[in-house]
Amino acid sequence: MINNINKIVFNSGFKRFYTSYDNLGRNFLKNYKDVKSLYSPENIYKKITDDNKKLLENIKSENTIYLSKLITKVESTRDDHQEQSRYIISYLQSLQQKEKNEDKNKTYRIGITGPPGAGKSTFIESFGKHLTSLGNKVAVLAIDPSSIRTGGSIMGDKTRMQQLSVDPNAYVRPSATRGFLGGITKGTSDTIVLCESAGFNIIIVETVGVGQSEVSIEHLVDVFCLIVPPANGDELQGLKKGISELADLVVVNKADGDLLPKARFTVSEYLSAFKIQRPKNLKWIPRVLSCSSVTKEHIDNVWNEMLNFKKVMMETGDFTRKRAEQKELFMKKLIEEELSMMLLNNEEVQKLIPYFETQVRDGIISPSLASNEIIKTFMEYERNKKEEVLH
Repeated sequence: MINNINKIVFNSGFKRFYTSYDNLGRNFLKNYKDVKSLYSPENIYKKITDDNKKLLENIKSENTIYLSKLITKVESTRDDHQEQSRYIISYLQSLQQKEKNEDKNKTYRIGITGPPGAGKSTFIESFGKHLTSLGNKVAVLAIDPSSIRTGGSIMGDKTRMQQLSVDPNAYVRPSATRGFLGGITKGTSDTIVLCESAGFNIIIVETVGVGQSEVSIEHLVDVFCLIVPPANGDELQGLKKGISELADLVVVNKADGDLLPKARFTVSEYLSAFKIQRPKNLKWIPRVLSCSSVTKEHIDNVWNEMLNFKKVMMETGDFTRKRAEQKELFMKKLIEEELSMMLLNNEEVQKLIPYFETQVRDGIISPSLASNEIIKTFMEYERNKKEEVLH
């Protein structure tokens, strides 16, 4: 869509010429209204295929196959599936936005992460069964790592959650990261929207468990819970930059039998660490609890603390504000991913990459110079293509 509010003239200086600021403001407001009309729920719905409309009509069915098929489209890399998934998610989000008579914050998104061996899957099964026993509908999005060599993924979380998988009020969906960093998948945000539209009021996102760098999940959920095993709570671990400082709740799992004394020690160590660590929210000091996923002891305490956290966040207005900011942040992250894919899939760039790889490997040019030349080639290609369209 070419607009008169600004003409981008691609010359050697990449100068940008605008109309007057007054015209810019007026034209922007006019365009903004046009965009709202263009992407209204009614217009978006027209762009959805009949097959996908049937899936949407049955999304709240007790048979979760309709939900699963929609999630598969979101995760697909086919261009036509990606285009349709964008329309589907936009349509569902617009419907959620228009629900004025219902509580907008009736859903709760919970992020679960932690190091391998902490018992995340076992905890989620016990925790999820506790939630369904209280009348909640729970969707679990279990993220598994993809092999850097083959691209494959085992996705065994559903096997480890046998009781929760057959619970009529629960839905367990394993997904592979496919190289997407941060412990989540590219389609996790959209999958959350689908699950909420299907009637699940509690969404649990379990990440791959890679450690301290796994922070992207914090930009998708309402409460961020870190699961750690006993004897893993020394002061240094608690103060590491990254995942620990983003946790709203730390749960020491496996607090039973011979590990009970170690679990108590771990709790005290994390409590000491949080006393001197600057909280990410001044209204909430991270809580540290212990529980046993095997005996189910204190599982209810974890849920109660999560409810306390939600109450505080809603009272301060941070709950709604955070969700709005998350959409913006994830949009920017997706822009980066899409631009990277466009660049690497560009036919001109594909011709250049082998040459520059050889030059970099032999030490003739630096990686930064090579990447800059590749980007300049990509921009030049896109610029010429745009000029051909304009002429």
